[in-house]
Amino acid sequence: MAERDRLRDYRGKRDFDRTGEPRGSGESAGDRPRFVVQIHDASTMHFDFRLQVDDVLKSWSIPKGPSADPKDKRLAVPTEDHPLEYEEFEGVIPRGEYGGGTVIVWDHGTYEPLSHDRKGRPVDFAESLEQGHATFRLSGAKLRGEYALTRFRGDGGDGEEAWLLVKRAGGRARTHGAPDPRRARSAVSGRTLAQVASDAAGE
Repeated sequence: MAERDRLRDYRGKRDFDRTGEPRGSGESAGDRPRFVVQIHDASTMHFDFRLQVDDVLKSWSIPKGPSADPKDKRLAVPTEDHPLEYEEFEGVIPRGEYGGGTVIVWDHGTYEPLSHDRKGRPVDFAESLEQGHATFRLSGAKLRGEYALTRFRGDGGDGEEAWLLVKRAGGRARTHGAPDPRRARSAVSGRTLAQVASDAAGE
């Protein structure tokens, strides 16, 4: 599917004359795929988890944020694909616009696809997501180690789709759990949500 079509929903929901969110150029971003976790103080506080897949960021809304505990399964609701440039977006989406509220980059970095079939052969990451189960290793400032995304409801058709994000057991990689969102600081600017909102109001 062409990049223009993949971002149709994203662009259709936004007025780029009002919001500072990136429109998206479709340019590739390096050799290793990227990930970003943003805290979004919109109508409800939540974390947005995004993985670069080809030329877009596949996105999920995670109400409670990622967890470091393998026993703690976190609900992840898919949202529209976002442009790669969204990895760097931090600021205030104007009230009345889709997703109106404050956004900070809580963590970002690269990831390594680990998906494989029952015989241990590697599976294309986009294909593994389509099939409903994908595994990967995150290398961020805060999130490190192996995670899995598993679809447990819906298949992208008429039913509401939902996934689980789970930290895989084992390994010695250090992983931070999701913090109190209002006290969390940006991995980019070191600011809290309140500071980003205040700075935007003063501009």
